[in-house]
Amino acid sequence: MQPARAVPRSHRPAFDNTGRPIYCYGEKNVGRAGRDRIRMLDTNRLAVPALLRDKQHTEPSVFRPEHLLREARRQKALPDRDVPSVCVLDPDGDLFRFARQSGRARLSPGWACYHTELYELPLADGTVIGILGNAVGAPFAVLVAEQLFASGCRFLISLTSSGRIADLGAPPYVVLIDRALRDEGTSFHYLPAGIGDFIAAPDPALLARVETAVRAMFPRGCGTAVHRGAIWTTDAPYRETASAIAAAAERGVLAVEMEASALYAFASARARPVVCFAHVTNTMGQHDGDDFEKGEAEGTITALRLIAAAASAFLAPETGPMETAS
Repeated sequence: MQPARAVPRSHRPAFDNTGRPIYCYGEKNVGRAGRDRIRMLDTNRLAVPALLRDKQHTEPSVFRPEHLLREARRQKALPDRDVPSVCVLDPDGDLFRFARQSGRARLSPGWACYHTELYELPLADGTVIGILGNAVGAPFAVLVAEQLFASGCRFLISLTSSGRIADLGAPPYVVLIDRALRDEGTSFHYLPAGIGDFIAAPDPALLARVETAVRAMFPRGCGTAVHRGAIWTTDAPYRETASAIAAAAERGVLAVEMEASALYAFASARARPVVCFAHVTNTMGQHDGDDFEKGEAEGTITALRLIAAAASAFLAPETGPMETAS
């Protein structure tokens, strides 16, 4: 048997902007024109960021959240116990601190994550929710989302402080996110670039039920305005330049935050029910002395009411296909 030969660089495939090969020459004698074409395509490949290359979105991951949680439980001697069916990501940490200091919450005994704590808090109607704080940014949010669903979560709510893009009034107010402009890296590991710049909320029926419940909880004129629309998810909040803000506004974006497009990509790829809210609290520091105000009790009153409304919509008898995913 002859030893395998390395494929010459001129015979390797080039890739399009979704990471898929766009040609594959295996012939030894392709002619001068063919070799020139190969070199040109190879040069073009260098212009495609590594983030968009070599992604096989239907291929299962070798490393799974269940693997990490199994070993964490073993090392920490934790019980194999489910987390609450409704969990909340609180990147700002205000709700998490409220739960921890309220005297009504307890550490979730089965939560085995190495990086975070999960507190279980009963709502007024008796529904117990899990609250996880300070998971800021797309990679961290999706990492813990994977682990939460592997630990028994059935519905995930994200509520994050956001910067105003469209002038819908003075902050604070709430945006129910129905699509997110992907300007982060995590979503491209779950869905290809070719599907477009926006990631839509993956379960329109669930989103509609949540919207109905939230608007009933916050009727017009109540003091907390509720909007529905698009946001921009960024990995680099301190690179929100004037031109980037203007470009986002031209595309109909209402606010900017750091998690939603990745969470919606994860939810779409994994068939998991996720709903994201943007709590618009600031104008990115452009107004001295009256920015980043979240409202009563650091926004925790508004947050708890939003969560109660969204949880009730999910737990209602009518269920959609994504909500029953195992």
